Amino acid sequence: MRYVVAVAETNSFTRAAERCLVVQSALSHQVARLERELGARLFERTSRRVQLTPAGEAFLPAARQCLDAAERAAAEVAAAVGEVRGRLAVGLIPTVAAVDIPSTLRDYRRQYPQVRISLRVGSSDDLIEHVKQGALDVAFLGLPTTAHPQGVAARELARGRLVAVVAPDHPLAEESVVSLRRLSTETFVDFPAGTAGRIQSDQAFAAAGLDREVAFEVTNADFLARLVGQDLGVAMLPAAYAPQLTGVTTIEVTDAPARVEYVIWSRFSHTPAATAFLAALDITAQDQRDS
Repeated sequence: MRYVVAVAETNSFTRAAERCLVVQSALSHQVARLERELGARLFERTSRRVQLTPAGEAFLPAARQCLDAAERAAAEVAAAVGEVRGRLAVGLIPTVAAVDIPSTLRDYRRQYPQVRISLRVGSSDDLIEHVKQGALDVAFLGLPTTAHPQGVAARELARGRLVAVVAPDHPLAEESVVSLRRLSTETFVDFPAGTAGRIQSDQAFAAAGLDREVAFEVTNADFLARLVGQDLGVAMLPAAYAPQLTGVTTIEVTDAPARVEYVIWSRFSHTPAATAFLAALDITAQDQRDS
């Protein structure tokens, strides 16, 4: 099953063999043997590409679940004798400010070198779904004060207001404070409509009875700041995150919306690696059970 997953992910028997550290002939033989046992071909092979058959598409999700279960079983046995191993999948939004993620992961890896760490950046809504589905163990996200993570365990990390972000030569750059009404006359750079990072600003302007023009929608906060730095528009970002940006000026907003940062994890099960990572965030095993 591990070989099948590797071929499916690389679309190549050669690259799959390299990933699995076996010779290609051995990998091909084992896949062919599995196909005979199943009574169906899992891959269509041509001189140019390898792709899953309908039978392969049906087999792949179950194969991944079996491999995850086997890895988890091994991790549980290791944990029983005092060793933390396995995988830790972490997700985060680009504007996380409550936790220094790089240094936290560095310290964790030093303490648990046998754990394979992966990191995924995405929107808050997507991260919640990935945690619910088990694709991520832990995620860091930000939501408007009117929302709360649903279907997952969560702990609030911090609350903070948004600030306006403008180009250094923008007329507002000399101001110490600005209102939403004044900002509404500007062209905006913002996150895509419907995402949590966008909703908090949309709700604030709507609550004030104001309309605004969002001309540029981006998913990356750094690229957002680059557009603002070229005076293509203004933006609103969390005050705790804004100091990381360069080439822009931040301004306090009198009636700014607020954002809540959370760390979330599964309500139902935790791998030893995830339990250890949450403990590094001062979330105890009892906290995890109570959530």
